Amino acid sequence: MTVRLPIVSEFSSASLPTDGRREKIQPADVRGRFQRARGVGFAFLIGLWAALPWVRVGGHPALFVDVESHELFLFGLTFNPQDTWLLFFLLSGIGFGLVYATALAGRVWCGWSCPQTVFLEGVYRRIERWTEGPREKRMRRDAGPMTAERVARKVASHAAFGVASLLIAHIVLSYFVSLPKTFAMVRQSPGAHPEAFAWVVVISSVLYLDFAWFREQVCVVLCPYGRLQSSLLDEHSLVVGYDARRGEPRGKKGAEGAGDCVDCKRCVVVCPTGIDIRNGVQMECLACTACIDACDEVMDKLDRPRGLIRYDSMDGLAGKPRRIVRPRVLLYTGLLVIGAVVAFVATRGRSDFEAALLRLPGEPYTTDGDGVRNGLEVHLVNKRAEAVEYRIDVDPAEGMTALVPMPTVIVPPLGDVRVPMFLTVASGHFRSEFPVRVRVGRTSAPGDAKVVSATFLGPSR
Repeated sequence: MTVRLPIVSEFSSASLPTDGRREKIQPADVRGRFQRARGVGFAFLIGLWAALPWVRVGGHPALFVDVESHELFLFGLTFNPQDTWLLFFLLSGIGFGLVYATALAGRVWCGWSCPQTVFLEGVYRRIERWTEGPREKRMRRDAGPMTAERVARKVASHAAFGVASLLIAHIVLSYFVSLPKTFAMVRQSPGAHPEAFAWVVVISSVLYLDFAWFREQVCVVLCPYGRLQSSLLDEHSLVVGYDARRGEPRGKKGAEGAGDCVDCKRCVVVCPTGIDIRNGVQMECLACTACIDACDEVMDKLDRPRGLIRYDSMDGLAGKPRRIVRPRVLLYTGLLVIGAVVAFVATRGRSDFEAALLRLPGEPYTTDGDGVRNGLEVHLVNKRAEAVEYRIDVDPAEGMTALVPMPTVIVPPLGDVRVPMFLTVASGHFRSEFPVRVRVGRTSAPGDAKVVSATFLGPSR
């Protein structure tokens, strides 16, 4: 079922009024069980991301895209350009996983795992609070005259933003040129590695522009995910919502007939996109749960039960039971299982070497007194991160002799070799073109041999 989102009449977006101005969002600090959990989660995700270039599995970083040799190292597995087709399963799996998670738990990705949220809330806003103080002081200082303190604090904030952006950019670089090379590049002049230097400048500039200025606009304006949620959610999906049955009508504590909401607007001032969650599910809501902790804090002070704003389904907020198992979830689960099985089979069927039978440059064939001769070569690509010995055998054909100078060859780690061979068919046996089959396999595992073929060419009769 498609969920229609309410339209807030005053604004096209909480931070973008209809007159085109941008309202700067200054979310207030909030503490609570969800913010503590998010803080731990952010620290774990950032720590994991920063540690992967250091952690070595099988002699290589746990996650490393080697742009120089065009290889991908993923937790001990090695992939080369011939394995690019496997990206389909990775990218489609990530996309479908996001759809599946949204159907069950709403925008949990946005509020808890998205890099935009993780770095903004886990790094840059913390820097801002440390250098410029809490929300009230920042807003009061920004509304006042340009004093030396205000300038000093702004300079400190943006200098720290720049340092954080440079640090993140260098960690990103280490995923593509390795950590030792990154350290070596840092110690050298920019002219020694102009491409890497240019990428660091670009990445740092984008990060600084994003987290120092653009911020929530990435989620509200650029990211299409929020606009898709009306199709991805249904009335049973978990969302961060306001219990209007309990909270309305709003009024001060002790007012006759008033609900539990005292209209303190604490849920609004802590929101990183500036929305009022009491207006219903909105595109700008990131499910960051800041409003839940803020409202729970107020309810505790008023000696009222928590949960006026809470994680719940839209049916749950309306007093109806929530169904986890439903047609949409069953369909998604079935598709997820099918996709996982196909990806597993495809990955298991991936070979750790590639072989191709090619024709040597020059004339396709020669004739002499011995008969018709073809020059071919086996192109071997070793996908393993270790040297491997391979054996090459030509399947016999009537009247054909095969000369293979290197019937066994050692291919270096992640390297390739070309092994020439010369096939001759006696003149009395050659009648027409015919297929040639060559078996290539590891000497340690002959049962995993591959068969490659080409056509033996000769003069037509």
